[in-house]
Amino acid sequence: MRDLVFVVLRAVIKVFLWLVADLEVHGRENFPDPPYIAAINHLSVYDSVVLLHVCPHNLYAFAAAKHKKNPLYGPLLRATKAIWVRRGEVDRKALQQGIAVLKNGGVLGVAPEGTRARGPYALQEGKPGVAYLAAHADVPIVPVGLSGTEQVKDNLPRLRRTHIRVNIGEPIYLPESGRLRGKKLREYTEEIMRRLAALLPEEYRGVYA
Repeated sequence: MRDLVFVVLRAVIKVFLWLVADLEVHGRENFPDPPYIAAINHLSVYDSVVLLHVCPHNLYAFAAAKHKKNPLYGPLLRATKAIWVRRGEVDRKALQQGIAVLKNGGVLGVAPEGTRARGPYALQEGKPGVAYLAAHADVPIVPVGLSGTEQVKDNLPRLRRTHIRVNIGEPIYLPESGRLRGKKLREYTEEIMRRLAALLPEEYRGVYA
């Protein structure tokens, strides 16, 4: 059933993006075989739509629990079996669900910043969740840099297409696996964020400029 949902969803997204965006994608060949984590910078609600379009595999995404009741996003996120996350705290249940997805050979979509950028649309400090998940499940991280998605909300009412650029970087393989903590977890988080920043235009790099 979930595969059928994705077939329909991908078809709808393809038409939607054709109508609203001029999409430029680089590095599709960098997506490995599952399992892996796709780590994106978070600019707008359209980020997940673009990731679903460019990623060759069906994925599970972390989503803020507050969106459960959203009439637009809620049904979509539930249909794709999103993992609900309580923001502002360490949600151990969500982390365990993410690890289970990866250990079962799935793909996980995550925004390491933990929240959406709100003008200037630039990288904020990364949270350790992605490094924790990757190390615990022993899977690579694929950094996916997005630029332009934050402009869709302004251009759409004016019937203007938005130029969106997607740069997909080479997979990041952490040198250690298992239960990382403290200094190592922070070091690997910084490396992931620097690799993600390198895929973005300078004005989007924020604290990692």
